[in-house]
This record gives sequence, structure tokens and C-alpha cells, in this order.
Amino acid sequence: MNWKKTVRVELGDRSYDILIGPGLIARAGREIAGRLKGRRMAVITDEHVGARYLDPLTASLAAEGIAVFPLTLTPGEKTKSFDPLIRVCDHILEAKIERNDAVIALGGGVIGDLTGFAAGIVRRGTRFIQIPTSLLAQVDSSVGGKTGINSRHGKNLIGVFHQPDLVLADTDVLDTLSPREFRAGYAEVAKYGLIDKPDFFVWLEQNWRDVFHQGGAARIEAIATSCQAKADVVAQDERENGLRALLNLGHTFGHALEAATEYDSSRLVHGEGVSIGMVLAHQFSARMNLASPDVARRVEAHLREVGLPVSMAEIPGTLPPAEILLEAITQDKKVKGGKLTFILTRGLGESFVADDVPASEVLSFLREKLGA
Repeated sequence: MNWKKTVRVELGDRSYDILIGPGLIARAGREIAGRLKGRRMAVITDEHVGARYLDPLTASLAAEGIAVFPLTLTPGEKTKSFDPLIRVCDHILEAKIERNDAVIALGGGVIGDLTGFAAGIVRRGTRFIQIPTSLLAQVDSSVGGKTGINSRHGKNLIGVFHQPDLVLADTDVLDTLSPREFRAGYAEVAKYGLIDKPDFFVWLEQNWRDVFHQGGAARIEAIATSCQAKADVVAQDERENGLRALLNLGHTFGHALEAATEYDSSRLVHGEGVSIGMVLAHQFSARMNLASPDVARRVEAHLREVGLPVSMAEIPGTLPPAEILLEAITQDKKVKGGKLTFILTRGLGESFVADDVPASEVLSFLREKLGA
């Protein structure tokens, strides 16, 4: 075996493996052929990723007698929308992908979310394989079966739960990421420590430089620990009826900031929004006398040390007033019955779901942070 780690997502007859390590795109055909009977695969990617990895993936699949039908899309968050979704669905049908065949997402979170949604609705569900090419996708969006697209009303509001049959997290591809992209993915890694693994967060404080180092064992360890943390939660709460909501730590604030910047990646990318959102969640927890301000300062210090933004003031350009940000928060999928739901904390690695958070407190907090 060439990979270093295998994480199993336990979902009964829909269980699947996450393979983590170097060289997995080159051996993708062997891994897929050993698990799936189909011999036709639609591969969805974007222009940036496809230019680098589509040919070696195609060669690997062809070596196992698998016919490949690629579709290359424009990169960026705006691709997670209706028109590209229709295009992907049509491509899958034109490729005559049947239920024993598969749809492969080769790319970051945008491609994975979009492709997974299409795979979940074409023929009422086709087999689906994730080959995530960003750190963020490897530790978060490729695992757990949440798929979807964005709406003008907010992020990820239209989608389905559709679990993959296999996830191939090739750590070699991370060496080609820009420092900004890697840091953005690291925010999701840190999140797992802040949810309920304080020892992991302490380990990250001590070893983050090795995680950032190309080819290091610490990187594989951090990815595997993150995937195992998410797999454990998904196994207990696949459809986010309770425990899984904890995985949204930092996301309610973060999604509102992404909407406020109109998903302009030159201003803010998802992981950066999550970084700021996690700091805000810890600061808000301190404001509500749930946790010590020292915890918020510690989280802020670590995320700043690795180079992530930790405040709204660091987002380029002008942000809308607090009232508009609050409106974006109320559109977020963590709202139930019109009541604001946040993931807050009682201490380092002690996150919990807080229901019925007063909107007036959130508005006052946002005004304070915006300096309004």
C-alpha cells in the first residue's frame, strides 16, 4: 500500500474509505476498479486543477479499462450555481453514466459540492467519488456527503445529502497550493481541535510548521485526525439533526462574511471566513459570559501566527452595516424556526450548540466589531 492512512466512515451498507497519502491520483484507477463494477466515469474538474491532474487521472483509469468523460468548468465560488449544475447534469446523462458507473469530482470544495449535488439528483442518485485537491476539501467538504450550490439568499442553501463511495486524498497535490490556499484549509483543521479535541489544538500549536512543510508526516497526521473527527460525527449524525451541527463552528459568522463580500475570492475565501468566524464565535462566547476571554485570545493568537485573518477589519474593501450582516446570518441554514443558532464554546475544545441566541446581542456584537 502506497498511502499512509485509511479512515473509515461507518454508515452501514453505505460505509466508505478515505485514503490519505501521496501518489493516490496515479493509482486512482486501481483503487476505484477494486471497489466499483462500472467502467464509465464522468470526471468533473476546473480549468486550474484539470490542467495539472486530469491527464494522469485519465491515464490511471484507462489502465483499468475505465472510459473517461471529462468536463472542465470555470474555477471559483460562482461556479456553485444553477447554470453549472445543469451543465454537469447534462454531461453525466450525455456520457450515459448508469448507477453502477460513477461521477468523479476532481478539485476543491466548489467542484466537490457541485458534482456531488449533480450525482445525487441525476437518475435519483449515481455513484460518486471525491478526489479533493485542496487541504480544505480533504479535511472537510469531501467527507460526509453534504453537497449543494449557493443561492442569492446565502451559501449552500440548495443541495442534498449524497455520500461518496470513496475519497482519495492525494497529499502530493497540496504541494502545489498557494500559501493562501493552504492556510485557508488549515482553518478547518484547527476547527476540529476547537470543537472537542483540545489536545489536537495544542498539538497544532506545537507542530503547525511541520503541517505546513511539504511532504511532512505531520501533514498526513493532521489530515487523518481531521477526517477521523468528521467521520466519527457523521457516523452518529449523518443529516445534521444534532451533533453534526458542531462542525459549523465559525461558519455562521463566516458564511455571512462571504455573502457580504459577494463570494469575491480576491477579498475573502471560505477558510478565511471560517478563521474570522471562529474568532468571533469565541469572542461572542466571552461576551455572553460562557467562556474566558483568554480562550478567545489564544485562538486568535494561533490563527494569526499561521497567517490567517482574525478580524473583519482585515477583509479588503467596505463591509455592509451590522444590520445587513445579521440579515445574512438569519438566512443561514443553522437557523431553526426563525431562532438564531450558533456554535459557541465554554472553553478550549468545549463547543456546543446554542439555540435561541438573542438577535439583539448578535447585532450589538457586530456593531462593536465593525466599529459602528
